[in-house]
Amino acid sequence: MGTDLTGMVQRELSDEELLALDLDLFPTDCVEFIEKPKPCEGGDGHTSSRTTESCCTDQGTAEATCSGNEQSPNQPTTSEQGSDPLCEGSGTKRRKQDGRIPLERFGWKYLTVTDLSRQAWCEQQVVYGAELPHIKELREDIPVVKAGSCLHLARELEVQDIVPITVESREDKWAVKMLNLLSMIQFLQAGELELRELKTRGNRTYPSAAQRKSHHLQVSIYKLLFEAMIKGQLKKDTITHHLRLRTEQPFGSEVLAHAQSVGYTVSTFGDLLDLVLLNLTYAEIPTVDTLKIEYCYQADASVIGTEVVPFEEEWVKSELRHYCSFWKGQREARGVDIEEAWKCRYCDFADICEWRQSKAEEATRKNRANQSK
Repeated sequence: MGTDLTGMVQRELSDEELLALDLDLFPTDCVEFIEKPKPCEGGDGHTSSRTTESCCTDQGTAEATCSGNEQSPNQPTTSEQGSDPLCEGSGTKRRKQDGRIPLERFGWKYLTVTDLSRQAWCEQQVVYGAELPHIKELREDIPVVKAGSCLHLARELEVQDIVPITVESREDKWAVKMLNLLSMIQFLQAGELELRELKTRGNRTYPSAAQRKSHHLQVSIYKLLFEAMIKGQLKKDTITHHLRLRTEQPFGSEVLAHAQSVGYTVSTFGDLLDLVLLNLTYAEIPTVDTLKIEYCYQADASVIGTEVVPFEEEWVKSELRHYCSFWKGQREARGVDIEEAWKCRYCDFADICEWRQSKAEEATRKNRANQSK
């Protein structure tokens, strides 16, 4: 009987093809917490307020639940990323005049797996989501979004207990994530690993092929990154640079006490990071054997079905190269093709979408040209 990695959280990988993906992609959602307070950051980008994180205590399984709501493929990213306000005038003209690559323009230090998988749905939508972050805040109040979040939380609580821990810095917050990861390594070593992603649905049906493509890409990236992590390809400098973390930062009292209670003698973030990377590299964790996506009906939490996803490494890397080329400024963002214009019905940005407008004008010109023949 294999160990189930039900949805993995996102983490970083030092790879020029993948840019720098979010360090949150650690192997289980045991490092995804109930409370996600917005940090109050000072000029150096470090948290100056005291907030509460949650440490997960396992119940003998590596099964967990990945946050995210399938019913809302157009929901803007919820990663801790800044963005520039949308200015007056043509968005395309403004972007060209800016001169910075998209990552710099939005003030992002890294990409999340969610950012990349949403590009598979509509890249232009991801751009508008970054430029208009207040739309995300409005969507979080939509009942269907709340319902999906509740189901994910309920699934998470089935397999782990939550212990609140007060954190005093960004380093404290990430330390709790890493301590959770360390606690799961023994379970990751036992038997075959199955990575399972939970998607909630407002209807008792499977999603469209276009949605499923983005889901397939998502779990495939998880596998790619997880296996890079256990092979020692996750570098200390990558983590500290992209997440702006200080290796010399001492832990707050509650984080330090928890680390000691679970048997780790560490006093600074750098000490803990070294310990995590050492354990990941030498713990002999097996690679992910199976990828599955479970679709769940929101109304009664019943399972619609489970899909086994074949892992095609070359396809995944090709998709990543294409999507990352936009973030590197090597090409302009693309919206959906005419054949997938139906996606616009579900988009919050349809009324202002320049890509949609240009495609409509292009279709009109073609129709006129055909009629004049």
